[in-house]
Amino acid sequence: MACFFLLIVISVFGFDWVKLIIALAIGVVLGYFLVSHIKKVVVFQLIMIGLVLPKLIPDLYRELMYSRKWMEQPDAIERAVFQKRPNVYVIQPDGYANFLDLKNSLYNHDNHKFEQFLDVKGFELYDNYRSNYFSTLSSNSSMFSMKHHYYGNKTLGINPSHNSRDEIVGDNPVLRVFKNNGYKTHLLLQIPYLLSNRPTVDFDYCNISLDEVSYISRGFQLQKDLKKDTKLAIENSASEPSFFFIESMLPSHITTHKDSESSIENERELYLERLDLANEWLTDLVSFIIEKDPDGLIVIAADHGGYVGLNSSMESQKKITDELLIHSMFSSVLAIKWPNNTKPKFDKELKSSVNLFRTLFAYLSNDDTLMNNLQQDKSYLIIRKGAPTDVYEVIDENNLVVFKNYELKK
Repeated sequence: MACFFLLIVISVFGFDWVKLIIALAIGVVLGYFLVSHIKKVVVFQLIMIGLVLPKLIPDLYRELMYSRKWMEQPDAIERAVFQKRPNVYVIQPDGYANFLDLKNSLYNHDNHKFEQFLDVKGFELYDNYRSNYFSTLSSNSSMFSMKHHYYGNKTLGINPSHNSRDEIVGDNPVLRVFKNNGYKTHLLLQIPYLLSNRPTVDFDYCNISLDEVSYISRGFQLQKDLKKDTKLAIENSASEPSFFFIESMLPSHITTHKDSESSIENERELYLERLDLANEWLTDLVSFIIEKDPDGLIVIAADHGGYVGLNSSMESQKKITDELLIHSMFSSVLAIKWPNNTKPKFDKELKSSVNLFRTLFAYLSNDDTLMNNLQQDKSYLIIRKGAPTDVYEVIDENNLVVFKNYELKK
């Protein structure tokens, strides 16, 4: 009975030691009470084991054989020495499309008021910026590693989740660079989505304690006052320079699964309503940061697009060749307030999220050579319908929509 519950937990929630221990305890207790029906229980378990094995075996293999080798850097960027030491604020509004795409026929939204606000505050806007991957986890794990993972590596195959939460909030190249330069690191979250597997958090501070996160949580049950928590963290930050990663769930993307009440136009309208709320939230927070820290380096960078134009975000798994729809998945806002208007000469090379921190580190260290090892500005999807299941390049380095099979290194 205990083994049966272990298999169920692994197949549903993935490999998580805490949940496995709970499952083992439940199995032992149920086994004690059901011992008189042992034959029936054994038959039932065998049937259920047969159902979960096809998913369990590859998941268990990926977990046991997982390698972080893909995160290794091609140069000495982790030893970069900052010549500038401003506080760095990276604000991530979930699913906020870039300003150029907000004007197209899918979004058809007048966002000039917020754009004007950013312009007045000294922000540089990057209209063609986009993510390299389709989701918060896949995009951010690449961003914090400054490398492509292609949804897996030679030990994983296609695996869109791999160990992404651990790679985002745990030990990663970006946090090591900041810490090596004497920065205190702060993680500010609206919900514990990045903490739902209870990873080891390598940030020096997080506004959500793992004690607040349910052991069976998917990361959406708890809501924090992110604006209040962020302002408090900024006011309480010590005299040493600080890095803040601030993740908001606004405006978020369209519905994940299509239902009878959702439609393309309805999802668009709901998205734009949330976008207006995101603009209000960002205006207030940015104004506060500039007032408290006028020389800070402030980055507003979304994790992926809003998916407007699709019935649901799950349609991303279907082969789509429409250029507007493909860009709607990856289009991401990027606006940067470079301290004292000292933007680097190479800032226009910043086109996708995988190269965000490498560009920031080249600027902070006054080392242009770090730009010699930019990752390819390509965007990838896992396609399961309309083409053989695999990873496909869907936007190339020239920002053009393509459809090319990406051969994973086996």
